Amino acid sequence: MDFSQYYKEHCTDAASAVNHIKSGDRVVVGHAAGEPQELVRAMVDRQEELENVEVVHFVSMGKAKYCAPEAKGHFRHNALFLGGATRSAIEEGRGDFTPCFFYEVPSLFKEELLVDVALIQVSRPDKNGYVSLGISVDYTKAAAENAGFVIAQVNGNMPRTMGDSFLHVSKIHCFVEHTEPLIELNRSELGEEELQIGRYCAELVPDGATLQLGIGTLPDAVLMSLGDKKDLGIHSEMFSDGVMSLVKEGVINNSRKNLHKGKIVATFIMGSRKLYEFADENPFVYMAPVDYVNNPYIIGQNDNLIAINSCVQVDLQGQVCSESIGLKQISGVGGQVDFIRGASISKGGRAIIAISSTACNGQLSKIVPLLENGAAVTTSRNDVDYIVTEYGIAKLKGKTLRERGRALINIAHPKFRDGLIMEWQKRFKTAF
Repeated sequence: MDFSQYYKEHCTDAASAVNHIKSGDRVVVGHAAGEPQELVRAMVDRQEELENVEVVHFVSMGKAKYCAPEAKGHFRHNALFLGGATRSAIEEGRGDFTPCFFYEVPSLFKEELLVDVALIQVSRPDKNGYVSLGISVDYTKAAAENAGFVIAQVNGNMPRTMGDSFLHVSKIHCFVEHTEPLIELNRSELGEEELQIGRYCAELVPDGATLQLGIGTLPDAVLMSLGDKKDLGIHSEMFSDGVMSLVKEGVINNSRKNLHKGKIVATFIMGSRKLYEFADENPFVYMAPVDYVNNPYIIGQNDNLIAINSCVQVDLQGQVCSESIGLKQISGVGGQVDFIRGASISKGGRAIIAISSTACNGQLSKIVPLLENGAAVTTSRNDVDYIVTEYGIAKLKGKTLRERGRALINIAHPKFRDGLIMEWQKRFKTAF
């Protein structure tokens, strides 16, 4: 087969490409900053012609207009993780939420959520006919491999990332050449509270550790506190600009990893254009599908795996809710449990839940007697290990319920401690 000829013959414009989407189809959209924006715009432009198209994805970093009130009846969003652009659709009944562990999503596309059409974004093809999924390999590769029809936006700005990130052009049914800026995520400003949490977390990170971090202010604060560490590695569902900075400083070199020594391992990337340029054709970065990167057994093969995540609430038993406020779904499980369980397998591993002690401008405590009514337990009390706030570190694994409650109260905001102590004393029939 002449691959260049196949590619040319299957190039078209976005409007023509999305004509392959039919009413009743299940459409999986590429993830996060890897979202094929031109294809999504073209799909939404067809909404009056379509009925009951199910749009499935994890985090949407785009405008998600298929979630708008006027799209009701044309599109219905099936969220595997919620973000700012998609929450209202779920809350107002125009969409649904499917609970799942991140590493299991590819198997869902093979068995439970069969894919009619995959909308993906790729790099330009190389001389051998391969395109790279760039900054979003995660479930996007599995969606493409299992879809009845695959439409790819070919974006000249998509980096060619190395690893298990490639698809051959013969596996894609049509191509839309459209170069535009990739979605970027700016770094947040850090206050003293976040920096103190970062310092406490850094105390739990030994030299030579392999890290998993999420995204946001607290992971950035942790990374800023690791400048005096040596020989750190990354095996994480994602990484952002803070990791790139520590690579340039020589702190992250991946030299003491057991698995993929010398390489950052991730399944997606979110950050700045400079970060995407850093990942382009860089053999130091190994991208792979999420059912590999987030598999707890794979994660646990690295010694001293330190997983750092966050949550909405933690109760005095150590139950962690990271995805809902009562019955209101606000995000999802993501990779939190994947990595907490991987850390428990890892020799010397530690799983950290890092949180500010309060929410709503200090009006609510994140450490509570009981999770809010209806709240999902994301990380069970059997899985929980460390909880860190700006007031200190609470080690929960191996502790009794009574000991856990005392440890958590000691790192709660001082203005809420009296109420928590009263609840603890009532529960355990003893003085604090």
